[in-house]
Amino acid sequence: MSTTVRNKTQKPLSVALSRGKVLHLGPLKAGEITFDDAERPAVKALIESGSLEIVAVGPGHAAEGHGSGVGRSSTQGHSSSTGGRRSGDR
Repeated sequence: MSTTVRNKTQKPLSVALSRGKVLHLGPLKAGEITFDDAERPAVKALIESGSLEIVAVGPGHAAEGHGSGVGRSSTQGHSSSTGGRRSGDR
């Protein structure tokens, strides 16, 4: 089970997680952490100070401003159209 948290400050936050991992959240951005990590003293302290808020708890949820790129169209590579412009000597 995961928990979505959001940085409520105008500065980047680094949130210490289990197994030596760190979640880096930009200003006003959200990210997902495990339910167990949400219970860690460092995370609770950030929540109590108002720097971090819990947005959603549960499986399969999405947060606004998550920044994962889901749902965005790709702007790299070739287009998928087959009737595109051709170039070169023929």
